[in-house]
Amino acid sequence: METLLLLLTLFVIAIFLGVELITKVPPTLHTPLMSGSNAISGITLVGALLSAGSGSGILVNVLGFIAVTLATINVVGGYMVTNRMLGMFKRK
Repeated sequence: METLLLLLTLFVIAIFLGVELITKVPPTLHTPLMSGSNAISGITLVGALLSAGSGSGILVNVLGFIAVTLATINVVGGYMVTNRMLGMFKRK
């Protein structure tokens, strides 16, 4: 139970810090920062994989699987946006 409480506390702190970070960035910098956020999402994905496979209980595994799914969507979407942005600067 203590592990679950620790993981939920870290999750809430990560959400709070992420919201604070994004709201402080001017909108003109959102797209260039997508590459940096992909690296952070990759780290989150590794942590989610470790949580999902930890065998600490069914609830931890389910939350880990949800985290893996959301982080994967975030990474793939970030790469798509970054690729589109870089395509705008290529010469024809």
